[in-house]
This record gives sequence, structure tokens and C-alpha cells, in this order.
Amino acid sequence: MRSCALAWLAGIATVGFVLAACGSSPQQTEGSSPENSPSSITGQSSATQPTAAATPVRDDSVVLDITISAGVVTPTNAELDAIVGEPITLRVDSDVADQLHVHSVPEHTFTIAAAQKQTFTFTVDVPGRVDVELHDLGSTIVTIQVRP
Repeated sequence: MRSCALAWLAGIATVGFVLAACGSSPQQTEGSSPENSPSSITGQSSATQPTAAATPVRDDSVVLDITISAGVVTPTNAELDAIVGEPITLRVDSDVADQLHVHSVPEHTFTIAAAQKQTFTFTVDVPGRVDVELHDLGSTIVTIQVRP
């Protein structure tokens, strides 16, 4: 009976650790912010130049269309699901220059031009919640739940 209870407790502890690890996202350290973190300043990412919309998007890619017009961003605070390693494509039409910050592992920074039909594709290597934000407009576009 005692060994059964210990096995049950060990199982509950294991499930708790797994859930805590999967649901966690990187936390900022005190005094840091997305604007002054080294990765967002240096652009240490697989950032790519915008490509024409005629460039085909992979069939297995998660795609989000983003519009920035007269200071208004669409969508804001959207939610998407993705899988680790799955391509995520952001298609942007904008009337103003800005920077997209993808708070993931690895982090990505993309420069948005005041132009139509820009395409940015990236992958995420670690499961968790990933915020995609506009730097200058200070807006969260989407939070992506990345699963293993």
C-alpha cells in the first residue's frame, strides 16, 4: 500500500514538472526590456529581407497577414498555434517603417519598410508562448503557442 502511494505521488510530481516546463516562457531579467535587450538591438536572428508576395509560402507554414495603416495595426493581441520547427510566415502591408520583434528561442528581428507585400518567415526551437511585437508602435500583434 505504501509503495502504491509513493508511486502515485511520484507520478503527480512528474506531471507537474512536465506541465511547468512546457508552459513556461522566457522571462526578462530585472532591468531588461525588449527595447534594450542585446538580442533585439543586435538583431541576432535569422532575419531575412522582405520578399515579394509572389514568393510562395510553404504549405506547412503558419501564416498571419498584418496590416499597418495610419498608425493602426491589424490584428492586435491575436493568438495562433504552431509546432517547434514549423515555419511561421508573417505577411506585412505597411505605410510606415517599423521593426517586428519575435520573442522566441532564437529571437528574431525583422525590419519593416513602408511597403506592401513583405514576407518574413522564421521558426521557433523551444516550446512556449512567443510574442510578436511592433517596436515603434509598441503593439503586440500575436502570441503564438508553440508546442513540441
